[in-house]
Amino acid sequence: MTGTSPARATGGPFWRWRRNPLRRHSDVVEAWIVLAVWTVALLGGLLAGGAAGAAVDHTFAERRAALHMVPAELTENAVNGTPVVAGYDVGKVWVTVRWTDADGSAHTGMAKAVPTATTGSRLQVWVDHSGRVVGPPTSRGEADLDAVATAALVAPLAGTAAWGAGWILRSRLMRRRLTEWDAEWRQIGPQWRNLSGGKG
Repeated sequence: MTGTSPARATGGPFWRWRRNPLRRHSDVVEAWIVLAVWTVALLGGLLAGGAAGAAVDHTFAERRAALHMVPAELTENAVNGTPVVAGYDVGKVWVTVRWTDADGSAHTGMAKAVPTATTGSRLQVWVDHSGRVVGPPTSRGEADLDAVATAALVAPLAGTAAWGAGWILRSRLMRRRLTEWDAEWRQIGPQWRNLSGGKG
């Protein structure tokens, strides 16, 4: 038996890539769309996730580089300070501290201390380049964990976005194909019915 049956021509996942009498131009376009979508979804997702994780890690690294720790001393008894009411340091109090920078300039600011600390007690505080007391920077381990979590979140989101765009393209292509089939059937249908002995 010669020729190719419709079932065999369209069988298997790669039938759009093989020459066969049932393959249309839109089938070839769809095959390339599917290939491009999967490539972008997989590689693009990995690249987007990696870039997002690197950006988060870079941000934390810049913050660590912008801060430094200095020894400071309390200028008042902590019992007179303002209690900390939120965060991990509940139970401590806000007190005024002073310190001297490496260039000899004196600074004062507000820092957290235990309520039993007294005037002149020493503690370590984090300050920025402008001399303001700030919270401690994110540790290297925490930064790595946040970077990995960000990459793990962004990668599938980017892949899903690429897949969604591909699905929209394939849907439009399918509507166009159905329109073409309908137009061809309007031309061939009457001839086929005449050949098969059918009536209008």
